[in-house]
Amino acid sequence: MGSVSGRVLIAGTASLLMCLFLSPRFIEFVRRREFGQNIREEGPQGHHAKAGTPTLGGIVIFVAFAVPFLLLSTRQWESMGVFGAALACALLGFADDYTKIAKQRSLGLRARTKLIATVAISVGLWWIATHEAHLPPTVKLRFIDVQLDLGPLYPVFIYFVVAGTTSAVNLTDGLDGLAAGCAAIVLLAYLGITFITTGEHDLTLLAGCLVGACIGFLWFNSFPASVFMGDTGSLGLGGAIAGLAVMTKTEVLLILLGGIFVIEALSVLIQVFSFQTFRKRVFLMAPIHHHFELRAWSETKIILRFWIVAAACSAVGFTVYQLSVRG
Repeated sequence: MGSVSGRVLIAGTASLLMCLFLSPRFIEFVRRREFGQNIREEGPQGHHAKAGTPTLGGIVIFVAFAVPFLLLSTRQWESMGVFGAALACALLGFADDYTKIAKQRSLGLRARTKLIATVAISVGLWWIATHEAHLPPTVKLRFIDVQLDLGPLYPVFIYFVVAGTTSAVNLTDGLDGLAAGCAAIVLLAYLGITFITTGEHDLTLLAGCLVGACIGFLWFNSFPASVFMGDTGSLGLGGAIAGLAVMTKTEVLLILLGGIFVIEALSVLIQVFSFQTFRKRVFLMAPIHHHFELRAWSETKIILRFWIVAAACSAVGFTVYQLSVRG
């Protein structure tokens, strides 16, 4: 156990230091090539000042995560499945980011292209989980200690987990440091879950590297941000969290562990449903962090309070997991 914790500490620290070292050089590289963020016209007025801020920072996160992980891991199927899903989602995000930059507009890849890619990633994750890692096609409802066998519907379920998580993290990435900080908190909970309970030490190493990379990136992404992670980062981190949920059988518990992401996604769904049905808006703007912006909350106040909510949700989710395992 001691050697495992030492390896995780070294890997996580290496990811953090790599992010701190690479980010200034990457920011300068992106700035020289004028790869700046495009801001949506319908967004909050205060965000237009952020137009042109270097983006694609997710590349730094995933380089800083991948190198220590690949050097120190034993490449077990569980961890490689999560790594593959995260990297594939990051590449999808990069294609989306690059399309936005090349076309100089806030819209990226077509929805159909994203759908096909997400289905392919989900099928790959399902195959590794069930055929290589030999996990059963079941879903655990830890709140009531019930296990459901989904059989042939399991890959469909995994698709909803991957699509839902990547979309939710992407929606959360609307304020400086918000998504990176919330992702680090959720990944820290998964570090605890994998280290204490599952015995899958490669998954612990993977979570540790991601936490280190997110924290290192936050140094430059916190308000006022010098760089944005872009869809490269948000989709990649969403893919990693979804993969960890599948490999630890916490897909349903992820609703609680990643509660802040659920809140952000639900605010959009509620807003769309309310407007299309009743022609009324529930929030001043969705996702909900924009609602608080328009209520004149400062950006730092929103970010810190959302981090607190993320930490509370992850702590409760971790506790439920521990109780279900011991029970």
